[in-house]
Amino acid sequence: MAARTFRQPRFRKRPGSTELILVRHGESEPAVPGRPFASVEGHGDPALAPEGRAQALAVAERLADQQLDAIYVTDLRRTAETAAPLAARLGVTPAVEPGLREVHLGEWEGGILRQKMAEGDPLGARMVAEERWDVVPGAEPSEAFARRVREAVVRIITAHPDQRVAVFTHGGVIGELLRQATRSSRGFAFVGSDNGSISHLVADGERWVLRRYNDTSHLGGGLDLDPTPDLPGDDRGPSA
Repeated sequence: MAARTFRQPRFRKRPGSTELILVRHGESEPAVPGRPFASVEGHGDPALAPEGRAQALAVAERLADQQLDAIYVTDLRRTAETAAPLAARLGVTPAVEPGLREVHLGEWEGGILRQKMAEGDPLGARMVAEERWDVVPGAEPSEAFARRVREAVVRIITAHPDQRVAVFTHGGVIGELLRQATRSSRGFAFVGSDNGSISHLVADGERWVLRRYNDTSHLGGGLDLDPTPDLPGDDRGPSA
């Protein structure tokens, strides 16, 4: 009689769980000193740069056959502009979830954070070292930010059991959601996702499973092995 064997199992989501395809918006327009971005309730609201529009088209091509049940964007236009090509292909009107807008950067809003980080401002170095946004004067408290984005995602999860949802949002938000999913003690453990990248969570009640992080295979250029890490707030960071 043949011995009983046990294959290594593949991951299977449990009934009632929700798949969240988290897409970071495409690259936004450059910041220009003395010309702050337009704002929405104090949050910088730049449009996409030409590179960002190209990334949006690549995201649409990647996700067009993924049987998505809904698309969500924030009330900041760079997410809506990134989602637009996919929404048009699928004939879906994106829902707006303001709770997933980027962390508020206080006195460094409107593109100033990019300049401060590029110039090596000591406060920026302290922010990175302490892994807290609220080192910046007037910035959203880290605990409030964490609570805000979790409540927003719980609303989406509750509305979409047994479904797959694409959520177009921001680098800081993605970093915070993945920090919570993995229960990391590091505030910036997952900050640094690329523009147009895809991350993947499976949410089953209070149990969130990280399945994929910073997938950029649809963007071309191969695997980025640059040994220099992205810093939050530089031209590739979450305020871009």
